[in-house]
Formats: sequence, C-alpha cells, structure tokens
Amino acid sequence: MSAARAAGDVAVMFDVDDTLLDNDRVTADLREYLESQFGHSVSTRYFEILEDVRAETGYVDYLGALQRYRLEAVHDPRVLQVSCWLLDYPFAERLYPGALEVVARMSRLGTVAVLSDGDAVFQPRKVERSGLWRAFGGNVLIYVHKEKELRHVERLLPARRYVMIDDKSRILAALKDHWGDRVITVMPRQGHYAKDPETMAALPRPDLVIEHIGDMLDDAILAHLTDPI
Repeated sequence: MSAARAAGDVAVMFDVDDTLLDNDRVTADLREYLESQFGHSVSTRYFEILEDVRAETGYVDYLGALQRYRLEAVHDPRVLQVSCWLLDYPFAERLYPGALEVVARMSRLGTVAVLSDGDAVFQPRKVERSGLWRAFGGNVLIYVHKEKELRHVERLLPARRYVMIDDKSRILAALKDHWGDRVITVMPRQGHYAKDPETMAALPRPDLVIEHIGDMLDDAILAHLTDPI
C-alpha cells in the first residue's frame, strides 16, 4: 500500500496466521520435514532458536532462525535446502475453508486489508503464495508490531468504523483500547493462541467469538458488523 485513500465508512482488516491460513499446520509440516531430512537434534535446535528469535523480535521469523542456525552448522550444505522448502511451501493449500469467500464478502461491506505482523521476506511471501495478496487487491500491511502502528494504519485506511479479525486476544484488546467503539473485534477460535484458556481469561472478551473464519459468511454476523455506531 502507498498513499492514503479517501475516508470510507468501514475498513475490514484480517490477520493472516491462524486467522485466514492454518499456520499451526505449516509449523507442524516444517517440524516433520526437519525431522525426516535432518534428524531430531537438528529439528529441536532449530525450534529452540526460533523461540529465541521470537522472544527478541516479537514475531516468528522462520528465515531469521534459519540464518542463525546456519552459523552453528556452517559446514552442512543441506541447511540451504530449508530456505527453498520454506519459500516454495504451498500456502494456498493451508487457507482455511471459506477464507477467500469471506474476504470477497467483506469487500462488499467496505475496504478490506491484511493487517499482519512478521518479517520483511517470509511473511509477504506467504501472503503472495497463498493468493491472499491478490484477494486483497494489494492492500497488505505487515508490521513488526501492528498494535503499535494504528495511527499509521488510520492514515492508510481512514474509516469511520473498523473491523479486525484476529486469533490473538492480546491484539484485539489493544485495538479496542485505541479505537474504542469505532472497532468491532472478531476472534476465530483457530490456532493455539485462540484456544489457550489462560490467555482468554486474562484479557477482555472480543466483541464476537466464532469457531471458524467461514462463520463470517453468516448473515447474522454480517448484520452485526453493519449495525450503526
């Protein structure tokens, strides 16, 4: 996205991982690949580094973790294969049922956009390879910490009302703190974050909790999103 557009009535924003796309499955596939091709010790060490990088950056950086692992295994040329596996992964096969239909349906309500966290290489690749970049017409925003960039989001997506669909209650709570009644927060109970009872209990409940992203196609939910504020 580049220049800010004219203010609209509604902007509907979607997270990617475990919201539109089953990223838990991607991670499981990566673990299985590492186990089968390199062995348990390599897989274990890679995921240890991945958690270290996540703690430092605040987001999951698969390629950054691979770069760091390579420094420990500089004489193992097989490590280079992992980057190809990651970048060529068939992300379109991991979209949740109904995900693209939901994006198309929400585009009738207002402007639709991706609002995601992640690195500057793998996360955009995931959005592009999955078909989401095209589905959103290039309206893709990827930040290091999106909850800290909401004023910039407002400049690029000015709207009277916002809708945010995300699997993380922490993110939804931050948007609610910033926009108040101007935002409707929606959590699909997909992925490990949305199914963690301690996290759910510790934060305010989102405005809407649904079981699957495809539930957004329900006319009753659409009516709720269009209620006047």
